[in-house]
Amino acid sequence: MPRRTGAPPDPPARLSLISRHLAPDFALNTPYTVERLPSTIDTALLPKTQTRKMSSQPPHPTLLIPGPIEFDDAVLQSMSHYSESHVGPAFVATFGETLSMLRKLFQTSDLASQPFILSGSGTLGWDLVASNLIEAGEDVLVLGSGYFSDGLADCLKVYGANVTELKAPPGQKPQLPEIEKALSQKRYKAITVTHVDTSTGVLSELKDLSALVHKVSPDTLILVDGVCSVACEEIDFDGWKLDGVVTASQKAIGCPAGLSISMFSGRAMEAFKNRQTPPASYFASMKNWTHIMQNYEAKKPSYFATPSPQLIHALHTALTQILARPLSERFTLHKAASDRIKKAVADLGLKQVAGNPDEQAHGMTAIYLPESVKQTDILPNLAKKNVVFAGGIHKEIATKYIRFGHMGVSVLDPRRGDVERAIQALQDGLAECGYQKA
Repeated sequence: MPRRTGAPPDPPARLSLISRHLAPDFALNTPYTVERLPSTIDTALLPKTQTRKMSSQPPHPTLLIPGPIEFDDAVLQSMSHYSESHVGPAFVATFGETLSMLRKLFQTSDLASQPFILSGSGTLGWDLVASNLIEAGEDVLVLGSGYFSDGLADCLKVYGANVTELKAPPGQKPQLPEIEKALSQKRYKAITVTHVDTSTGVLSELKDLSALVHKVSPDTLILVDGVCSVACEEIDFDGWKLDGVVTASQKAIGCPAGLSISMFSGRAMEAFKNRQTPPASYFASMKNWTHIMQNYEAKKPSYFATPSPQLIHALHTALTQILARPLSERFTLHKAASDRIKKAVADLGLKQVAGNPDEQAHGMTAIYLPESVKQTDILPNLAKKNVVFAGGIHKEIATKYIRFGHMGVSVLDPRRGDVERAIQALQDGLAECGYQKA
């Protein structure tokens, strides 16, 4: 290429050119495209959407669905960690620390408790439970509170469990008296409960449930789907005598999707060891993974299948942030944000799918739409306001409601204004769809 001739740009022009490289770079042909700026323009004239940033992330619609959630900058930056050996000393130390931090998150100090971090979605936790703790033909009582408890029941059946479902209508959960009755009629190997069913926003109470199970059927394992509850709802693993909690990285924990995270009690691990038949899974087999997790936590390299170093680094960062302050403070902040959102919903004249305030989750809200407003109208309207909610997924009422997720950094960092912006967008969007409060 021939060398450019002519006088070099004057100093102000050169500074302007440099400043353009320091400004955020946006992909072309997207809602956030910025026209190429002439080299003489001052950076003070850049649009506010570029300069009004507390985050290093490009401007984007605020994601307020019940997972994945908005992620903190430091967590995302951890995902860009350079490539390293999954059995090298640096990564082994990080993985070991991450497993140890999970014990604090779940509130277990029992050395017999066993944490697992596997590559996969939260659903992999169901397979971990069904293929290791239950043998074909054994009875399991599934407490049904929505779409995801139905899915857990289906998973158990795939592995041969004899499943009894105790189902509640949409927006409700099985109550203790009927659970006690069911437990009294048959000996169950395990009982499963979805702590927060993401399809309905129904919160199932765990402390009293566990006490009931230990009283009525003390040999029954208590297994919790905590995908939409861990890190935004309290879980006292030891204090409540739980046997298993499975969750995922992308919800209240605040780490990108791709990790199945779980904790099992010493009693659950003994049940696994006492199986009469081999585990019904290969990748999800505790036989293959338990010693790997134990070695990693002891800072010893070990191998069964390759983990994701980048996701583990991100999880390590997320857990470090979570544990930097008391868990009770985190739960209180989630409850306060939830109360504010639910009051705003009521002030709009709308009802929640979970009608009982004692059974409403603190990390999400499922909102019935007015009869005059369609899901297919309000969700695109909100998207135009750069707010993303989720549609309904409960099979019986899917088109009648929307879901507002409020977990993690969106509620813990009030400077972001995510909650207030979403409430205003919902109010304006409903009005633009023709809704007026009666």
